[in-house]
Amino acid sequence: MTLPSLPTLQSLPAVERPELVAPPVAAALAGWSGAGEVAVVAIDPDLADTAAMSEAYDVPMTAGGNCVVVSGSRGGEERVAACVVRADTRADVNTLVRKLLDVRKCSFLPMDRAVAESGMEHGGITPLGLPTGWRVLVHDALLDEPLVVLGSGVRRSKLLVPGRLLADLPGAEVVAGLGR
Repeated sequence: MTLPSLPTLQSLPAVERPELVAPPVAAALAGWSGAGEVAVVAIDPDLADTAAMSEAYDVPMTAGGNCVVVSGSRGGEERVAACVVRADTRADVNTLVRKLLDVRKCSFLPMDRAVAESGMEHGGITPLGLPTGWRVLVHDALLDEPLVVLGSGVRRSKLLVPGRLLADLPGAEVVAGLGR
């Protein structure tokens, strides 16, 4: 099996390099059947933000996957979701995600809370290894990408995942039109 790769970065098997990902991501990779097709690449942590990484490493924005964490509540029950959208779009939080979560208002989870609860770094949060109970909503457009660049839980690396595998992430729900 050939690992996904980018011409400007060295691809390594993610399951064999747990030191390059956040601990919850390493644990999730160890238990996921698709992990053998996932690569990790080391990057400059100062270039972890999507636009900077895309420019520095010549990665098209359509190959980037951004993960944002949102929440809302209904009847005193908080509902949290991680939304993974193609980097050239924005998550439709105020309409589509709000309806999917069945809440009156949906907001971005405060970053300090997202970091603390996910066990991942700001700018590195990824849909793999998230807390139980968080929904994982995946933009359907990402499934058609041969390669999707995602956070690894830390700013110093990225995961390279065949787009089709995003539908098989633990707990993933593919959502048409999630990014617009």
